Amino acid sequence: MAGTLGVATNSTSVVRSTVSLRSARQELLDQPHLHGVDFCRAYSAEADRWLSGLLTDAAGGEAGGIALVAGGGHGRGELCPGSDLDVVLVHDGRRDIAKIADAIWYPVWDEGVALDHSVRRPKEVLDVAREDLRAQLGLLDGRVIAGDPGVADQMLGQALELWRSRAPNWLPILAEQVRERHRTHGEVAFLLEPDLKEAHGGLRDVHVLSAARLAIPALADLVDIDSIIRAAGTLTAARVELHRSTGRAADRLLLQDQDQVATSLDLANADVLMAGIAEAGRTISWVGDDVWRRRSLWTRKRQSRWPLMGKGGDQGTLRPVETGIALQGPEGEPNDGQVVLSQEVVVTGDPVLALRIAAVAAERGIPIARSTLDVLEETTRVPATPWPDELRQALVRVLTAGPPAIPALEALDQRGLMARLLPEWSAVRNRPQRNAYHRFTVDRHLLEAATRAAPLAHRVARPDLLVIGALLHDIGKGFPGDHTEVGISMVADIGSRMGFSAEDVETLVAMVRYHLLLPDVATRRDLDDPATVDAVAKAVGNRNTLDLLAALTEADSQATGPAAWGPWKAGLVADLVRRTAAHLAGDKPPALPDSPITDAQRSLMQEVERTGQPTLFVDEPHVTVVALDHPGLLAAVAGVLALAGLDVRSANVASEGRFAVEVFVVDPARGRWPDWQHVTSDLEQVLVDASTLSKRLEDHAQTYASSGGKAPEPVRTQVTVDNAASATATVIEVHAADGVGLLHRVTQALFDCGLDVVAARVSTFGHEVVDAFYVHDSSSGGKLLDADRIRAVDRSLRTAADGTQSI
Repeated sequence: MAGTLGVATNSTSVVRSTVSLRSARQELLDQPHLHGVDFCRAYSAEADRWLSGLLTDAAGGEAGGIALVAGGGHGRGELCPGSDLDVVLVHDGRRDIAKIADAIWYPVWDEGVALDHSVRRPKEVLDVAREDLRAQLGLLDGRVIAGDPGVADQMLGQALELWRSRAPNWLPILAEQVRERHRTHGEVAFLLEPDLKEAHGGLRDVHVLSAARLAIPALADLVDIDSIIRAAGTLTAARVELHRSTGRAADRLLLQDQDQVATSLDLANADVLMAGIAEAGRTISWVGDDVWRRRSLWTRKRQSRWPLMGKGGDQGTLRPVETGIALQGPEGEPNDGQVVLSQEVVVTGDPVLALRIAAVAAERGIPIARSTLDVLEETTRVPATPWPDELRQALVRVLTAGPPAIPALEALDQRGLMARLLPEWSAVRNRPQRNAYHRFTVDRHLLEAATRAAPLAHRVARPDLLVIGALLHDIGKGFPGDHTEVGISMVADIGSRMGFSAEDVETLVAMVRYHLLLPDVATRRDLDDPATVDAVAKAVGNRNTLDLLAALTEADSQATGPAAWGPWKAGLVADLVRRTAAHLAGDKPPALPDSPITDAQRSLMQEVERTGQPTLFVDEPHVTVVALDHPGLLAAVAGVLALAGLDVRSANVASEGRFAVEVFVVDPARGRWPDWQHVTSDLEQVLVDASTLSKRLEDHAQTYASSGGKAPEPVRTQVTVDNAASATATVIEVHAADGVGLLHRVTQALFDCGLDVVAARVSTFGHEVVDAFYVHDSSSGGKLLDADRIRAVDRSLRTAADGTQSI
């Protein structure tokens, strides 16, 4: 098993017969080299043996007219460590059946093994199957494990015939259940923490495909059973080790468990594990999706009108759509067809043909015929350098079809054609991104970004550069080094190879170099500071590049995950783009007011003057705190907001006379807003006595940490001090692991170092944050320039930030 995710072949693991199933399972678990399918078969055999003994004892040796039938995973011999036992006690009317059943079920429950059970006559079993799809599917895997086979064998054969006869009724319902499950659980291949059983491309899909093949024998030509078995073996191996390492029936492979599962399977690291799982999930989902598209096979009437298009040659109605390409399928049902090669086409191996076929499939939302993919895989040549215009235009055409391009390109990728067109693709294919910020593997992220950029093409002068730049913006992640720096040199070569002009290649390189510029600046810098917009304008150089980067930022963020794009970030990026466009056009920025404090805030000062207590004004997500200026006030308020379950996105600080005004943009960390009266009361108490604040935050962090996951690997704290980013302030960035109270500790450290924070910006990336602070030296009111003090600030901030990782 070393170095591979394949199924173990060491089967020297049969344990001795034992009274206790739990002890038998533990003996199997204690064999570290017993993995995957071999473990499942061994455990299933032990369960069969144990249950057989229970039935024999319960029936007093007289098991005539009784059979214990295993279904589902148990019936298939696929019991994982945490699997349920799924059994039916079938009988021919014995009067003592209730007593016998109790004598079987109670020992199972005493073992602490989950049990799905029933007691029925054969006719009752079939009657239930007629009405209950789940029961029907379970019977397809049914087998007699103990007792009298004559009671159940005929019933199991009738169950199969029942399934085949009722398939036209059941398959549409099953297909809808599959779609809903996929919507709920996402995709095994591309998720950071996939559900190995229920997600798209998971083990449940394998079982459903087996059921579909039993119902419609013609589907056998669409299902490469050998590849499916290998893929299922990979997922089963991971699932067994997940159950083994966690001690529970867990099917979602969390970040915190991936390293241990990889180690148990003798894999180099979790990246190798997740790449293998991604490959298996892609295989299963690709085959499954194609099966569920073949609705015309679900009734015999329609089968005779349009036979399956299989390996023996495509059949059915052909409708030419462009040179060499046709649609095949029932007339009047465009979504039930597929894209095929025209009968008269002479295949020369030109790679343009493969991309044109993918474009037709994407534009119509239908699959490419398997026979056509066979031909393309066998004949498509590596493109000439530079690419002819037709090939580049064909790739752009596919990508600008939007999200439907993904399954079309996935079909080409399954046959190795993406890497044939773009050799660098192999390095990012199935490559995991093991942080909670990213939802997809690198290759899927690139396809998602490119196809999400397509609807934004109207915003830019060069849609072709937009979708190609999006496709390539993270291509460097497949190679050692900083992915942006690596990507810059790679895209210069790829762009030239694709036949773009030198000027266009420079634009593509700029898109890669600056693909993080707009979101980083928008969320970490003060947009009112003239130096901010000036720096962005100098970097992008012209309005066309700015527009491309703006569209790329939105598409890239949407393709990253739900935490990467939202109204707050979108608004900041739009504001930055608007200001930068004006700057590039030569417009002068509007003059800033003499004071950042508003009349409304001065009214709040009067309230503070009257009561002596801080005042909160809330206009969600904005929180304004007005208080008597107080040493360490920002740190205290940040701590109180953290206790209230609020994540601070930005903070601006100003003062006038004896008063301080702090304006925060916040998010509710757990999806609900706090009781603001309680927050105000808490702040009043903390400003009187802050001695318990740090301890309260520690306790709160312990509670929060116990309910959340953990980062796949520790975040290394980094501190940077930049005196060029602002005309008036020093900008200090702290990159650290996220955690409750981090902002409080860091702002307290800045105060202790004699620095005044005038503005703060907080960016969260899964388990990591980048906090940017605009600071003044408390004594001089200017920038922090002394080298010794800068080093001292660096040490203090690292100590404060690292407190997150010790909690």
